[in-house]
Amino acid sequence: MAQSSNTLDRYDLATNGENAREDLANIISDISPTETPFQSSIGRGTATNTLTEWLMDSLATASSSNAHIDGDEFSGDALSTPARLSNFCQISRKDLVVSRRANIVNKAGRRQEMAYQLAKAGKEIKRDVEAVLLSNQVGSSGSSSAAGTTAGLPAWIGVAVSSEVDSGNTNRGSGGADPALSSTNDGFPNTAATDGTVRALTEDGLLSVIKACYVNGSNPNVIMMGPTVKQQFSKFMFSSNSRIATPYQDYGKNQRDGVGVVGAVDVYVSDFGVLDVVPNRLQRQVSGDYVDVFVLDTEYAQVKYLDDYRTDVISTVGDAERRMLLVDYALCIDNPGAHGIFADVDDDAAMTAS
Repeated sequence: MAQSSNTLDRYDLATNGENAREDLANIISDISPTETPFQSSIGRGTATNTLTEWLMDSLATASSSNAHIDGDEFSGDALSTPARLSNFCQISRKDLVVSRRANIVNKAGRRQEMAYQLAKAGKEIKRDVEAVLLSNQVGSSGSSSAAGTTAGLPAWIGVAVSSEVDSGNTNRGSGGADPALSSTNDGFPNTAATDGTVRALTEDGLLSVIKACYVNGSNPNVIMMGPTVKQQFSKFMFSSNSRIATPYQDYGKNQRDGVGVVGAVDVYVSDFGVLDVVPNRLQRQVSGDYVDVFVLDTEYAQVKYLDDYRTDVISTVGDAERRMLLVDYALCIDNPGAHGIFADVDDDAAMTAS
C-alpha cells in the first residue's frame, strides 16, 4: 500500500509550521472555585461613610436573688450603656485593559474579549473579598498613600467588649493571644490575633467554644473550616472512638442503580443546637495549615457596602478599552461574643476527643 506520487498529506501541513487549524474546542473550562460560603451565609447592609459604626449591648447576668419585700424602698439598679463598635471600609478592584484587536479578532471559546475578562474578573474579585473577610488583618483608615483596610473575622473574635461576655469563645494554641480593640470596650480591632503553636483539633475544645457562644446569648448555626480540617473532622466522627456517625450507609438505589456511600459529616448536633459543618477553601493558611475553625451565629455578622459591586467604563486611551470593577465594603461583626474560634489547628493532625 503506497501513496500516489506528489501526494500532499496531513503530515506535510505540519512541516513548515502548523497549517492545519488545531482541534481546539470552542469552550473554555474554568475549574477555579467561585463559592464564597462566608459572604453567602451572613447578612448585607449599607454603609454611609468610610467608617461604619454600630452599637452592641448585652444583658446583665441573671440574678437568682432578685427578691424584694412588700413595700420595699426604691433603689436604682446599676445600668450599662452600649459599646460603640466600628470598622473601616476597604476598596477592592480589578483593572482591565483590552486592545481593540484583541477584542474583535476571532477567538476560541469567546467572542468579545472584554466581556469574557469582565465575567472572569467578577468571580475573582468576589473571591478576593472572601479572603479579606477571613483574614487576620486589622482595621485602618488609610491615607492618600496607603489603602484603608477592613478588620477581618479572626481580628474580631475574642476582643474585650463587655464584662458580661464570656471570654471562653476562643481556644488557642500555646503562645496564641486574642485580638484587641482600639479603645477599652469600644472601637475597631487595631491589634490582630496572635497565632500560637499549631495542634490537633479536639472535640472537647470545639464544644467549649460552642458552649461559650451559647452562654453569651447566641445560637451558633455554622462551623466553618478549611477543606483539610473538614476531612479530619469527618474521619473523627466516623471513628470507633467517636461513635457518632456510621461510615457506610445504604442509601438504597440511586439514579445509577448503585449503592450510596456516606463519607462526610455535614451537620453536627450539639447540646446547644444544630450546626452546619461547612468547608471553605478560601480561609487563611499559616505555613500551609488552615488554622482557623470558626463557630458562627450568622445572624450577628454582615458585610456593609459603601459602594456595591460595580463596573465603570474608563475613558479610552490609545487603541484599547478600559474597565474597572470595584467594591467598597466593611465587615460588621454585630456582636463578637456571638461567634467563636478554635485557632491554631494543625490540619495534618488527626482530630481527637480531647
